[in-house]
Amino acid sequence: MIPFNKALPYDITMGDVYVPECPFCGRENILIPMKPREIKSVREGKKKLLVFPCCYHKLTVLDSDDDYLLTDTVVR
Repeated sequence: MIPFNKALPYDITMGDVYVPECPFCGRENILIPMKPREIKSVREGKKKLLVFPCCYHKLTVLDSDDDYLLTDTVVR
């Protein structure tokens, strides 16, 4: 079962990856420094360090699906 308290929703728009809200500072529509091909590599088992550009908090992305990024940190 997926722990939804560690799942971060995302959207891909024109080749850019956005999250609807930063889990740390609350800003909306954040462009994160990830590309769609990196989401695919995370799905295949590679971990990715994600640094939010709005507040510079860090978390590690462990897995992904079509709608959510699974992180190592509680984000909800």
